[in-house]
Amino acid sequence: METLQYTNGWLNLNEERINEINYFCEDYKHFLNKGKTERQCVALCVKQAEEKGFRPISEFKQLNPGDKVYFVNRKKNVALVVVGKQPISDGIRYVVSHIDSPRLDLKPSPLYEKSELALMRTHYYGGIKKYQWASRPLALHGIVATKSGRNVDIVIGEDPQDPVFTIPDLLPHLDKKVQRERTATEVLKGEELQIIVGSIPMEVNDDKIKDKVKHHILTKLFEKYEISEPDFISAELMLVPAGEARDVGIDGGLLGAYGQDDRICAFTSLEAIFDIAVPEQTAVCFLVDKEEIGSSGSTGLESRYLEYFTGELLIRQLGNQYNDQMMRRCLWQSYALSSDVNAGLNPLFESVHDVQNASKLGYGLVLTKYTGHGGKAGSNDADAEYVAVLRRMFDDKEIKWQSGLLGKVDEGGGGTVAKYLAHYGINTIDAGAALISMHSPFELSSKFDIHELYKAYKVFFIDSIKPTEY
Repeated sequence: METLQYTNGWLNLNEERINEINYFCEDYKHFLNKGKTERQCVALCVKQAEEKGFRPISEFKQLNPGDKVYFVNRKKNVALVVVGKQPISDGIRYVVSHIDSPRLDLKPSPLYEKSELALMRTHYYGGIKKYQWASRPLALHGIVATKSGRNVDIVIGEDPQDPVFTIPDLLPHLDKKVQRERTATEVLKGEELQIIVGSIPMEVNDDKIKDKVKHHILTKLFEKYEISEPDFISAELMLVPAGEARDVGIDGGLLGAYGQDDRICAFTSLEAIFDIAVPEQTAVCFLVDKEEIGSSGSTGLESRYLEYFTGELLIRQLGNQYNDQMMRRCLWQSYALSSDVNAGLNPLFESVHDVQNASKLGYGLVLTKYTGHGGKAGSNDADAEYVAVLRRMFDDKEIKWQSGLLGKVDEGGGGTVAKYLAHYGINTIDAGAALISMHSPFELSSKFDIHELYKAYKVFFIDSIKPTEY
């Protein structure tokens, strides 16, 4: 009689496999270092996709098996498609990840001066522990769209020669009344998330200019980028942790970096779709935005962009035979992995986990049947039959996997994009990696899991699941 027993993936690996894992993770580090925002991720993905033979959908009048196509939505979504042997109307394999991560966004009017220091005000994006962002080097990334029509790309703080930015915390000698009596969520309040951007006053002969440090900063920005203070209103500028992804631990088995939720799944699904030829069913790697704030907006999965590009695929294969019911039928017969991370068992805080149902670093892909909070609120709850199909698929290909839940029942919870995929009737389950310190400026993953994710997504794209099986 079979019993449930998961084992650590590092056990019994030969040197060749370990080298393969480490080599793969060097590429992953590069992806994390160069793609710290969703726009940067999309640009990086398109560049790599074109090198692999993908072409924009506008270049295709008719789609045939093996065609490699990509879509870009407002520079924040990208969908990569490899057309399969079966008709697209019979269903699609979607692997969907998000490429936005918690961060600090500059406010539309951010710059001011106080105590002869220039500061900028921010608004945090996504679920963060605010105190984790103080007294650490931060880099500024994003674009400024000027009234004249120029888009100015800005990255300050990543080159070793660049200045960085920081939020000044309060020294322990003076924090007794101001901070120590606050709850953890208010050790640093939202309006206190302000970065120092300058300290040198500019000598000016105009008595009307009182804030000489602020004036100096505006002068510097205009000299280098030709942007002025009103241009911040039409900008997307964000603060992220400065620095590169690093190996963690003497044995180097872990990887630490900002933004692994959820770029760990984005990178591995990209590599998987790059490495397939002509699948049975059409394969789609879809990278989305805005998951950290509820998948809202025109670039989040709550939008209808998935319908938009799926419809384009169907029209280019079916021509005049296409109708809306074919779209609905296609989606209802499709399969998806909502590729998002799970809370890995934290050895310092095991009490918040149901240890028997917690995922662990180094144990492979995590299948999360449901997320949500309270009584599974806001969750997709994967069908038992679909879970069984995936178990068989991964076991047959010797893919290491485990099940996981997001903590104890009433401890908290969270959601993913799964419910937005299931809305269309797509068979969906959450499938990603376990992370420790999720949503922090330095998240931890296992190198073994990273490579195993890639293998699992590749198998999912090419395996011959048939609708009649489920």
